[in-house]
Amino acid sequence: MAATQEDVKLLGIVGSPFVCRVQIALKLKGVEYKFLEENLGNKSDLLLKYNPVHKKVPVFVHNEKPIAESLVIVEYIDETWKNNPILPSDPYQRALARFWSKFIDDKIVGAVWKSVFTVDEKEREKNVEETYEALQFLENELKDKKFFGGEEFGLVDIAAVFIAFWIPIFQEIAGLQLFTSEKFPILYKWSQESLNHPFVQEVLPPRDPLFTFFKARYESLSASK
Repeated sequence: MAATQEDVKLLGIVGSPFVCRVQIALKLKGVEYKFLEENLGNKSDLLLKYNPVHKKVPVFVHNEKPIAESLVIVEYIDETWKNNPILPSDPYQRALARFWSKFIDDKIVGAVWKSVFTVDEKEREKNVEETYEALQFLENELKDKKFFGGEEFGLVDIAAVFIAFWIPIFQEIAGLQLFTSEKFPILYKWSQESLNHPFVQEVLPPRDPLFTFFKARYESLSASK
């Protein structure tokens, strides 16, 4: 049974891939929630109350119980609302899903960010290579599957929406070729399937404002060289 708006709150910002993960999970489950938009330049008392450790979004609040960290939140949502499972029922497959989701955060998100928003050329080249290597691991993991969990869109796919939506924006801004259909044909095909998933389409932020925002950040960084 879906929760009422009074039960569920999500503190976040539009355009965050981590907030988007939680929104996809909530959409998959059909859970109604109240979205509270934060200003990270002027953090609200609510954010500081609910996430005093990291003071960042997303924060998911269910019946006044706050949970932080996007992958932890997605698992909580999956365990709380049983319809449309996000994680596999098999323990080994669940462990693999957790491994590859964490792999995306540990090996791809930071490397991509530094590939684009780093002034030092050597540091940039190092992170571009790390991105290629990590994406190749995911390419090999997908093999002939539609989604990482098989036919159903699941935890790893939710984590990897960063690859499908945010990397193309970043690489266009910086004139890089991090993720292309030529380099990673299997992963690229997956990215198109994922972006066309109805629940993903419903919660993705508008691309143009996001592009403008990050382009200004990139140009400001370039000007400071």
